[in-house]
Amino acid sequence: MAYEAGALDATLAAAAGDDPELFAELRSAFAESLARQVDLLRRARCDGNWQVAAMRLKGLAASFHAEPLIVLAEEALESAPGEPSVVRRLQGFLDEFSAD
Repeated sequence: MAYEAGALDATLAAAAGDDPELFAELRSAFAESLARQVDLLRRARCDGNWQVAAMRLKGLAASFHAEPLIVLAEEALESAPGEPSVVRRLQGFLDEFSAD
């Protein structure tokens, strides 16, 4: 699942208004939070830690209207802790978002 800039960047732009520095700061904060949750998922070995990280990820995605990320977070919630395919797709989303 690929990162799609549309709704997420529109949400960030709406929050930042005409302030490009604020837009960059919000985008950076989103990327940092996303990276933190992906790392927590990667390291989770029990259901509880996995579920908490996946729920935080889903909340982050919902806050910024990042539909593809919401779908990935839901996949994580339905998967076993440490599911490598889910972690790879989330890392791919993060990598694409960070490359823009």
